Amino acid sequence: MGKIPVGVSQCLLGEKVRFDGGHKRSRYLTDVLGEYMEFRPVCPEVAIGLGIPRKPIRLVVIGDETRVRGVENPDLDVTDALVAQAEAAAQQMPDICGYVFMQNSPSCGAYGMKRYRTNGYSMDNKGRGAYAKRFMELMPLLPVEEAGRLNDAGLRDNFLSRVFAYHDFKTHVAPAPTAKKLIEFYSRYKYQVMAHHVPSYFSIGRYLSNLAGHDIQASSEEFFRLFMEALSHHATRKGNTNAMMHLRGYLKEVISTVEKQELSQLIDSYKAGLVPLVVPLTLLKHHLLKLDNPYLKSQTFWSPHPERLGLRNHIIENV
Repeated sequence: MGKIPVGVSQCLLGEKVRFDGGHKRSRYLTDVLGEYMEFRPVCPEVAIGLGIPRKPIRLVVIGDETRVRGVENPDLDVTDALVAQAEAAAQQMPDICGYVFMQNSPSCGAYGMKRYRTNGYSMDNKGRGAYAKRFMELMPLLPVEEAGRLNDAGLRDNFLSRVFAYHDFKTHVAPAPTAKKLIEFYSRYKYQVMAHHVPSYFSIGRYLSNLAGHDIQASSEEFFRLFMEALSHHATRKGNTNAMMHLRGYLKEVISTVEKQELSQLIDSYKAGLVPLVVPLTLLKHHLLKLDNPYLKSQTFWSPHPERLGLRNHIIENV
């Protein structure tokens, strides 16, 4: 499929563009994900003309607005420039399938940014960097995460699952959508969607059963919205267990009583949080391959991202 284009805060690639002249290189991005992703680096603060090094800036609440102002020079306001840079970057990178932002940045922080009052006192942690906020508004379905949050196994799994699914759709369906392509695409993702959000599993199925007579381009765009919103829900132990139990139903006439008991025990152990997801999943997949069923083999639930990343070796704690 080729490398997946992904936006990234430039400092995370080891470029010395931060306000203090340093960087925040993420070796997970450069050394691990770099094998699968083509990074599109942006430092919005440098792009709008702020120097290296430069005086710090922060989020300041003024009335009902959050502005990005200088810490030492409160007359410095770069909010509008950062918003404009986000709009320019979105136009320049329409093909990206995800974005990794630098945390705790008044331009790039995507979640829980500290906001200040005009008197300099801390107000809350409800802010979002001006560049990141505008970019996320322009591309609301785009998988987005902060580099620091990728240390969490569940968040990492969810983000990368969405990136690979986003790229899959944009590559194989979006360029020339048809009803057949939409149905075939979703058939591969059914159990993955079930693990993430059961209501979406049913609602998407109903939507695809009623495509006749509708504009296919509009239908494709609506399907993609429903699909990405479904995957934005984190797969939980309950959701993964539910999907595995449904898949186990295909084995009723294939495996022995002892094998059924072994598989059930492993699924129950995962459900109880005693073993990682990869343990029951590996045995279930081993048995299902005996069926030589193309539909089951094609399920992305087995590997929503490359197995070499080993992400599911750590999925145990999400409840």
